[in-house]
Amino acid sequence: MKRIGLMTILPCLLLCLATGAAMGEPLRVFVGILPLKGFVERIGGEHVAVEVLVSPGHSPETYEPTPRQMAALSTAKIYFAIGMPFETLWIPRIKDTNRDITVVACQKGIQRLAATHHHHHHAGEEHSPEDGDPHVWTSPVQARQIAANIAAALETALPEQKKYFHGNCQQLVEELEALEREIRDTLAPVTQRRFMVFHPSWGYFAQDFGLEQIAIEADGKEPGAKTLALLIDRARKENIRVVLVQAQFSHATADTIASAIGGKVVAIDPLAEDYFANLRKVAQTMKEAMTP
Repeated sequence: MKRIGLMTILPCLLLCLATGAAMGEPLRVFVGILPLKGFVERIGGEHVAVEVLVSPGHSPETYEPTPRQMAALSTAKIYFAIGMPFETLWIPRIKDTNRDITVVACQKGIQRLAATHHHHHHAGEEHSPEDGDPHVWTSPVQARQIAANIAAALETALPEQKKYFHGNCQQLVEELEALEREIRDTLAPVTQRRFMVFHPSWGYFAQDFGLEQIAIEADGKEPGAKTLALLIDRARKENIRVVLVQAQFSHATADTIASAIGGKVVAIDPLAEDYFANLRKVAQTMKEAMTP
């Protein structure tokens, strides 16, 4: 009886092993920034293994991959880019080490806003895509296009999982639509629609919700004494009492402005990994900051 049992089970075991081999390992993929990690994992599920280049606390404005990351990239199947400055420099080098890697432009199809070259930038200004504002993910509206681009790339890489990726993408898009409605409700009572921020990461968020960001930094540089005085004067006239900052940049100038206007500095992070919780927190922070 034991021999018969073994002969009965053995084909099943072989079939299971063969099926597992056919399924293969998850796709090894990279993303540039943490918010994209959650999107790729939500859409790809068990079929992707996601690694991130810019770890918490680092700035993508000046980032350089480590030797370990470059070694890992040499075996990756997909790199999901978002158009950050460091990617312009490093993607050609990544391709030199891994000619089989597919680079996916997650910002494809999004009209980029003008980069902030001066201190009185309005969120609706447009500029050429080559030198526009790269922070497209801060918009839950634009995030839906990002999700669609990710899903399309995964469907091309693993066409047999197309239905799975499409379903996950649709669910994510529905949650992004719900997030947009929630943030719109949160900010609805706000009448003073301008906010001051050190690094201008929130132009797309501002565009979505009828806000205006006033940037302290311009072209990656601290303001001079004259510009600083103008910013302080504007903050006083427009009753701005909170200066928003992010951990990746110096708070010194923001502290100076906040002290001069009798206000405070509040940290918000466009690079937080938990996209939904973070944007809810940002909306609530801005509501409190812009309420007299």
